Amino acid sequence: MTTPRTEHLVLPGVLTAEQAAETVAGIRAVQREDGAIPWFRGHHLDPWDHTEAAMALDAAGEHQAAAQAYAWLARHQNEDGSWYAAYHDGDFRRPTDLSRESNFCAYVAVGVWHHYLATGDDAFLDRMWPVVFAAIEFALRLQQPGGQIGWKREADGTPVADALLTGGSSVHHALRCALAIAAEREEPQPDWELAAGALAHAIHRHPERFLDKDRYSMDWYYPVLGGAITGAAATARIEGRWEEFVVPGLGVRCVLPNPWVTGGESCELALTLWAMGESDRALEILQSIAHLRAPGGMYWTGYVFEAEGDSRRAVWPEEQTTWTAGSLLLAVAALGGDEATTAVFGGDRLPQGLPPECCTP
Repeated sequence: MTTPRTEHLVLPGVLTAEQAAETVAGIRAVQREDGAIPWFRGHHLDPWDHTEAAMALDAAGEHQAAAQAYAWLARHQNEDGSWYAAYHDGDFRRPTDLSRESNFCAYVAVGVWHHYLATGDDAFLDRMWPVVFAAIEFALRLQQPGGQIGWKREADGTPVADALLTGGSSVHHALRCALAIAAEREEPQPDWELAAGALAHAIHRHPERFLDKDRYSMDWYYPVLGGAITGAAATARIEGRWEEFVVPGLGVRCVLPNPWVTGGESCELALTLWAMGESDRALEILQSIAHLRAPGGMYWTGYVFEAEGDSRRAVWPEEQTTWTAGSLLLAVAALGGDEATTAVFGGDRLPQGLPPECCTP
């Protein structure tokens, strides 16, 4: 195991160099020898969170471990470009959810672009290009006439036309990363550009085209994090529901009105704020979830809060997930100026694409 690179993962009130190294080691300890990164050993792997954890490893300089994670995806991609939604303990022979989700599959493009920017490894990009191409094509076969992306294909192959705003926003980010890869390889994909524009238009102008899940904080910030909503519109969106979702000193609620803050949502909101140029508020959010850090350097998924003395004030669920730790490391890396992470989540070296107003009525 290499020594993690932690100088850009030091953030006051969030991580010391020793704590960062401990967190990276915690993710590495969960990773299987074949490269798979389940939520934790004995639980399941899903391809989105597997990729998120791999990106965190790259942010810490653990490039070989991250490359092994992407090699796992390349080896076990289905013929249609997808992966199953869940695999028991990361064992490809034991899928536990045979549906195939569009955003789970497309996210490989974000991870591959991040790894390439972190390493400059042209051979890696060559190997992974067919994987990215097939995954993006799988997702785009679920795009609806209004631009939104259908949620998934059921186990029997039936397409689900219902679209998720968070998932669609993640696909929008993945499309931009896939277009950056295509440009780097000098293999333009104009159809992807049009698809990204149509998807951005749906996210920005037509919320009715997505399932109503506005109780969830991810639907609040993900259109900004995914780059579909920017500028003044992004600021207005975040400010408009700040007091509903942000619990001072504790983190970000997962879903209203539940008194439950979660580490992953808190870190993603911090990353969103950083991308908007609000690093001070991003730092405050990350500092507010210090209470979720567990002995050994991993992070509890969430915390249930009520009035002082209420017996329901407790860590819940009692699990420490690789993706929660990974999202924290990525947010800290962005604030710390890690070049690959800032490029991927800040929009540097990503195509601007077509304006969202151009592509659908």
